[in-house]
Formats: sequence, C-alpha cells, structure tokens
Amino acid sequence: MAYHTRSNSFPSRLHPLIQEVDEHLCRLRSSEATSTSSSSISHKLSVLQDLLDCVNRFLQLQGTQQALAQEQQQKWDNELLDGSLRLLDICSTTKDSLSESKECIQDLQSIIRRKRGGENGLTSEVRKYLSSRKMVKKSIVKALGNLKAMENRSPFSSANKDQETIAIVSKLRDVEGVTLKVFESMLSFIAGTKLKPSSWSLVSKIVQSKRIACDEEPKLNEFAEVDVSLKSLKISDNAQNQLTNLESCIQDLEEGLESLFRQLIKNRASLLNILSH
Repeated sequence: MAYHTRSNSFPSRLHPLIQEVDEHLCRLRSSEATSTSSSSISHKLSVLQDLLDCVNRFLQLQGTQQALAQEQQQKWDNELLDGSLRLLDICSTTKDSLSESKECIQDLQSIIRRKRGGENGLTSEVRKYLSSRKMVKKSIVKALGNLKAMENRSPFSSANKDQETIAIVSKLRDVEGVTLKVFESMLSFIAGTKLKPSSWSLVSKIVQSKRIACDEEPKLNEFAEVDVSLKSLKISDNAQNQLTNLESCIQDLEEGLESLFRQLIKNRASLLNILSH
C-alpha cells in the first residue's frame, strides 16, 4: 500500500490532521522491520496511541462527518464498523495473552521465593511454566491466522461515492492495516519469535531445539530469553533476573495496551455516532 503525505481529494481545512495521520503511519511502517524487543514494541504502541488519537480528532471534524454521513451505504457502514470491532477483538486477545504470561511468571517467582518442595518442586513449576508457554503460543498462532484473514480482506466498494469519501475511507483502512501490523508484532513478541499462522511445528521447535535456541540467541527478546534459560528445568540466578525483568516489561506493555484498548473503544464510538445519523 503506497504512502502519500497528502491527498488532493481532501479539502484544505483537513490537510493538517491528514498530514499528521500520514506521518504516524509512515513512522509505524518504517518500524515494521525493527527488532521485537520490549523497547521497540513499547515505541510502536506509543506511536500507535498517537495515531489513533489523531484519527479520533479527525473523525470529530465537521467535514469528515459530513463526507461519511452523506454517503452511507449498508455494506460500506458494516465494513468500517466490522473493522473497528476486529481491532478491539485482536487487542483483547493480545491483552489476554500478556496477562496469562504475567500470571505464570508471578506463580513461578512465588514458588522460587518460598523454595517450596525443594529442587523437585521447582522443577515441577518450571515444567508448568513451559507447558503454559506452549499453550500461549498455540493460541497466538490461532490469533495470527485470524489476523491474517483481517489483513487480506477485499477492498471496500467505491461505487457511487465521491472522491473525498473514498479518500477518507481509504485512510481509515490504512490505519486499520497498520494497527493490525502492530498487534502482529506484539503477538510475535509474546511468543518469543516471528510466527506464521500455520507454523505450529515451528513453535515446537522453538521450545525443544537447542540448536535453534543457540542460533537465535543474539536476537532473543525478553520472553525468549526466559524460555531458553528454563529449558534445563533449573532456576539459575540469571533466570531469576530475567524473570524479574520480563515481569517489569509486561507491566509496561500492559499499561500501553490498556490505553490503546480505551482509544479503540473511543474511535469505534465516534464511528457509530457518525454512521447512525
């Protein structure tokens, strides 16, 4: 999808906000190839928050509302509203995956602090953690499959619509597409690697193969570091430090995701308000 800093289809009064939307879109697209460390993910979430806030301000403009309201069609309305609902769904799924991972980490850390059951007790808890990670990754693979289906939706029908409306709807679809990409990065971060929707076998290899772990070690993010450290089923000092660091990373990301979720709800409410008139 080509990037344009400005569309001549928009009236001049809308140009400043459209340009701001495009700048945020460009920043997010340029960050797609960057690493999936917690810092890079946090940066993407921050830029996405700014983008979605800008979109909501754009939706409040009288010109935007008039253009969308005067061209209402059932199929087109449903496309925009369904898209906003899909974003809420994938955001909720991402929040759940992160929350479940955090709970597993906290349970393991609690056992470590109490040293309950001695070494055998710790081994059992590590096995539980690794088992829960497999389940999280499996759900992420499924979520990525659903996300890919969202990305491959057919273009909206532009018949009988004026150029301004086409430009506005296209911009909203651009925002939706970039938002999905950010959530894809987020899910890959939680999984600890770049996953494909159909590659559950790859997930197994990530958990079981020492060779792959060794090869990927320079590129491991915080989740993957813990996974690799715990494969021995023992808790080293390094593993404890990594668990503490990962819990801190998750806390920061949870706050960012919660803020995004609220913004997505606000943007959907704005669309509903426009399209219900």
